[in-house]
Amino acid sequence: MAEISASLVKALREKTGAGMMDCKKALNEVAGDLEAAVDWLRKKGLAAAAKKAGRVAAEGLVGVATSGKVGAAVEINAETDFVARNDKFQNLVSQIGAIAVQQNHTVDSLKAAKIPSESVSVEEALTQLIAVIGENMNLRRVTRLEVTNGVVCSYVHNSISAGLGKIGVLVALESTADEASLTELGKKIAMHVAAANPQALTIETVDASSLEREKNILVDQARASGRPEEIIEKMVEGRIRKFYEEIVLLEQAFVLDPQSKVCQVVEKTGKDLGHSIKLTGFVRYALGEGIEKEESDFAAEVQAQASGNR
Repeated sequence: MAEISASLVKALREKTGAGMMDCKKALNEVAGDLEAAVDWLRKKGLAAAAKKAGRVAAEGLVGVATSGKVGAAVEINAETDFVARNDKFQNLVSQIGAIAVQQNHTVDSLKAAKIPSESVSVEEALTQLIAVIGENMNLRRVTRLEVTNGVVCSYVHNSISAGLGKIGVLVALESTADEASLTELGKKIAMHVAAANPQALTIETVDASSLEREKNILVDQARASGRPEEIIEKMVEGRIRKFYEEIVLLEQAFVLDPQSKVCQVVEKTGKDLGHSIKLTGFVRYALGEGIEKEESDFAAEVQAQASGNR
């Protein structure tokens, strides 16, 4: 049997988009002939992924999974919403979420992780599913939260299946209070996060560039009023406080009790339970956010085709 080098496997993988183990098997089957290996993979339907790889994948599912003091969120994209209703796709997203809970992962390390029920990696499983379903798919992001004492709670808005949907949220509460009570609070805050879409946990963690940009806009707006500089400074301070109340989770008005800030709800619940509670982190994944989708004008396409056929 010809020796199959790592570089040859890599070349076949880049050429076809098939999984590493499939590429190695193909090369072994054809004694290391690269083009013959491509044909072998195509016959098996495993090279189909390469043709799909350039397409925009902005649909799919967000998956969240929790296990006691740990939780993880993943986003797996596909090209159409139809795939999100596919049982095989849903099952794979759930399995990937369960793997992400086990330890901290980057996207690359999660792709390389093995799926316990199968002898393939996450990336290889995705490649195989691409070949079956016929759409480009991509593991886009992963985040894991953990507490020493307390709970990590999850919420999925309009879930399509357990732990799967288009908006997934995790909330981490550090406390030695009763777990059931903490979970009740955590789920309420997770629902708030889904609705209010905070950008930072605390004032201190607000992105510096976003804050500077907001200040510049507010200063220019205030100066347009013709007020003195000392008045402008106070006006900007007040508007920055309002800015924090809009984007900082702990400063936001709680959706279930708009008269109270989230930080006040957490503090009051801690007093009622006799144990301090600290909201230490949150994750909010909205499917496809930030992905530039291809927009098409169907009427214009039809008109252009009609014009071309005259």
